[in-house]
Amino acid sequence: MSNYLWHNVGEKEKEEIREQAKKILDSFSKKLSAVGELKESSIELSESERAEETEDIASMERRIMFENAVDKNEDFIISEKKTW
Repeated sequence: MSNYLWHNVGEKEKEEIREQAKKILDSFSKKLSAVGELKESSIELSESERAEETEDIASMERRIMFENAVDKNEDFIISEKKTW
């Protein structure tokens, strides 16, 4: 709530807002604690696996870019200079 609006609210209303916010936070906290502890799962990749994954993504991006190109040859996208 902006400071301007907050200053125009009476003390009684401010206290009601604080109480409502506290009830909401308490309710959320109870529901969150009912979820229990979440276990983190971690997957560790070796450097070669990470490099492989990066290459796969780059390869996929390159393939998509080439599929969308209007003029292309085997290895390059052919474009015109200064036509825009």
